[in-house]
Amino acid sequence: MTVTELPGLYTIFNACALLHIILGLILIKKGQRTAHVASMVIALLFSTAFLGCYLYYHYHAGHVRFAGTGWTRPLYFTILFTHIPLAILSLPMIIMTVVPALRHRYSRHKSMAKWTVPVWLYVSVTGIIVYLMCYVWYGPPIRA
Repeated sequence: MTVTELPGLYTIFNACALLHIILGLILIKKGQRTAHVASMVIALLFSTAFLGCYLYYHYHAGHVRFAGTGWTRPLYFTILFTHIPLAILSLPMIIMTVVPALRHRYSRHKSMAKWTVPVWLYVSVTGIIVYLMCYVWYGPPIRA
C-alpha cells in the first residue's frame, strides 16, 4: 500500500467506526449493555486506526488543497471548517465519556455521551463527505 492510498483506507476505518457508534446506540437503547460495550470498543479501535493512518498520511503527503471549483468550494470549506474544530474537540470528549464507564460511573458516562455522541457522529459523517469531495468527486487534491 502506498501513502496515496491511505485516505481511502482511513475513510473505511472512519465509516466502520460510524456504523459501530450507531449500532452501539441501538444496543444500549435496547438494554443490551454487553453488546453495546463491544460495539463501542470496536468503534474506538476503528477510530484509533483512522487517526493513526490520517496522521501518517498527512505527515508524509503534507498539505493537500481542494481541487473543486465554483459553488463546491464554499460548501467544502464550510463543511471542513466545522469538521476540524469538532474533530479536535471529539478526542477529549470521547476520553471524558469512556473513563467514567470504565470506572462504572454510568450516570456520568450517560451525561457525557449525550454531548459526545452527536459530535462524534457529525465528525464521522463530515469526514466521509470531506474525503469524497476532496479525493473522489472533485479530486485528486492538489499537493501544496
